Amino acid sequence: MQPTIPAPVTTPGTVEDIDRLLDVIETSLDDDQAIDIITIDLKGKSSLGDYMIIASGRSTRHVGAIADHVLKSVKAAGFGSAQTEGMSSADWVLIDTGDIIIHLFRPEVREFYNLEKMWSPSLIGSEDGEEATDNLETAS
Repeated sequence: MQPTIPAPVTTPGTVEDIDRLLDVIETSLDDDQAIDIITIDLKGKSSLGDYMIIASGRSTRHVGAIADHVLKSVKAAGFGSAQTEGMSSADWVLIDTGDIIIHLFRPEVREFYNLEKMWSPSLIGSEDGEEATDNLETAS
């Protein structure tokens, strides 16, 4: 019996598809009461993807449930199966949809790694502060 190979991530491709995927993910995070949701616009700044979303859950169980629901929402919306890391411990779960990368943390782990600072627009953004602040959106 051969091992199962996960299905590749389906990359949306068009700007409208990426925006729809972003909406699906943000809605799922809101529905599951993720904490301190931050969306960072990476378009033209990184080859990792178009957006990075960072959010927290209250506990490992909450982080795992949020991640599971995001994965189901992405698949149900027709974007295929995303790749994940960290589901077994659920301290930090990474979900890669191809165009959008989602980091889900327990609050203590998020504070320790401080990805918001590492990926802040002032470090990856333009020279002028006005555009840089437009690249970082906070939602609750």
